[in-house]
Amino acid sequence: MHAAMSTTEIFLVAMTLIFTIPYLIWRVGRTEYYAPLVVVQIITGILLGPGILGAAYPDYYNFVFTPQVIQSLNGIAWWAVMVFVWIAGIELDLRQAWKYRRESGITAGLALGTPLLFGCIAAVGMLFCDGWVGSKAHSWQFVLGVGMACAVTALPILILFMEKLQILRQPIGQRILRYASMDDVAIWGVLALILMDWERVGKQLGFLLVFAVASHLFRKLMLWLEERDRWYVGLIWLAVCGLGADWSGLHFMVGAFLAGAVTDSHWFDQKKMDLMRHHVLLVIMPVFFLSTGLRTNWAMGGSTVFIAAGALLFASVAGKLMGVHAAGRILKWKPGEASIIGWLLQTKALIMIIFANILLDKQIITSETFTALLLMAVASTMLTVPVVAPKLEKMKEIIFRSK
Repeated sequence: MHAAMSTTEIFLVAMTLIFTIPYLIWRVGRTEYYAPLVVVQIITGILLGPGILGAAYPDYYNFVFTPQVIQSLNGIAWWAVMVFVWIAGIELDLRQAWKYRRESGITAGLALGTPLLFGCIAAVGMLFCDGWVGSKAHSWQFVLGVGMACAVTALPILILFMEKLQILRQPIGQRILRYASMDDVAIWGVLALILMDWERVGKQLGFLLVFAVASHLFRKLMLWLEERDRWYVGLIWLAVCGLGADWSGLHFMVGAFLAGAVTDSHWFDQKKMDLMRHHVLLVIMPVFFLSTGLRTNWAMGGSTVFIAAGALLFASVAGKLMGVHAAGRILKWKPGEASIIGWLLQTKALIMIIFANILLDKQIITSETFTALLLMAVASTMLTVPVVAPKLEKMKEIIFRSK
């Protein structure tokens, strides 16, 4: 029977697994409080990967995930994550960050810098062990890459969590978005630095120069268009920016973020943008989660990877909380306020996974490091709502503080 099945049929078997298994776990297991569907999808991707399903049932794994099927899934995953990062770029609100620049600068700086430092220290320790550093990485690229992975805040997932907690449109939610937005810009800037190829620096600088000119013309065009045309032109702009960034060696994901960062959110209806993000998560991002799971590797031994993941989780969470608490003392926040903001900002999930995928693509980290980072991202995201929800219940008055 297996031999008689076409690539299309096997592809559809894979798609059935991708959508069925996480949905059943999420709905039947009622995991929403501590593991939203997006987290279950990431975990399912790991379970369906070579380290678990592939190890337990190698014949079945090799039958479903053939090279042709994986190639098809990767194509969908690339476009899914490009659209997702583009939306994240559009949702940046740097005007509000500038309006409250002292408070936002102090909080965002400490919220990013402290876990970055802790993560870099953990990465330095990993340098002395074989199997963590990618074949094309300089030591500084590996250390800075892992450190920044510990400092990342997943802005799109943060928005979903704050919607769930009913604080997104409240003053505290808008404050947290300001901090996360400033850090998001820094994250992608650091990634561009890590990916800078000094042998192709001319092409990369050329791309950035052309992008600056093209983005000015793009913004004029978008103002002239009606909203219904802006969606379509925006997707064309996304594809072109991704192509240019990848051609120059910066990676198509950097191009996707840049495409969104120069696109103003007020050009689009907010409800439609929220629906767009929701539908991307529903329809095509599960394929990205599966393709991510297929890249996990336990060759060093599960215990070693879990120990590394634990160390990175500590660096990430402790660093974020210490940084935000330091900001709270400087800005004289109320007791308990920094804890709520810090726990929300330590949410990792998608953006860190995207970040780690890029590092793996460029061979700055190995599959084992990628697996440890992926486990850290899942654990950090699962901690957020169970920790924050009871804290918010006890401190409802801070929800309405604008600064």
